Amino acid sequence: MDIEPVIRPTVRILLVDDQNRVLLFRGQDPDQPNTRFWFPTGGGIELGETPQEAARREVREETGLTEFELGPHIWNRRHVFTFYGSYQDVRELWFFSRTPTFEIDISGFSEEERKSIREYRWWSQDDLENTKDLLTPRTLASLFRKLLTDGLPKHPVDVPI
Repeated sequence: MDIEPVIRPTVRILLVDDQNRVLLFRGQDPDQPNTRFWFPTGGGIELGETPQEAARREVREETGLTEFELGPHIWNRRHVFTFYGSYQDVRELWFFSRTPTFEIDISGFSEEERKSIREYRWWSQDDLENTKDLLTPRTLASLFRKLLTDGLPKHPVDVPI
């Protein structure tokens, strides 16, 4: 019997500081303890929320940042995977936001985030291009370089996992 994944509408926010660094969190699935992966701020869209409201809430909960301008919707991504034993079909809307560098406050983390997020840091383009760890999306280094050199897309672009 086939198991259908749980469909999870999600937002991701590329927070980019004044030094052109992107904020990423390092996650770890306890079912795969040797896999390190880095991903930007974001999470599920709650019932009744717009994607923009969800993006603002996620940034506040995961970073403590409350005053910022949410930029445009730049990418779409779909990823089907298992996390914490749950088969998920994650459908992401990605937003871009410029912000001055700020001190991250993770006191708003959910219980699941406290269990799965191991660290966070600001990444430069060189950091992204030279890491051996997995990035979300896998092509984040080239996608981010394109944003910095070509500017933001006029319409959201579909990106691979």
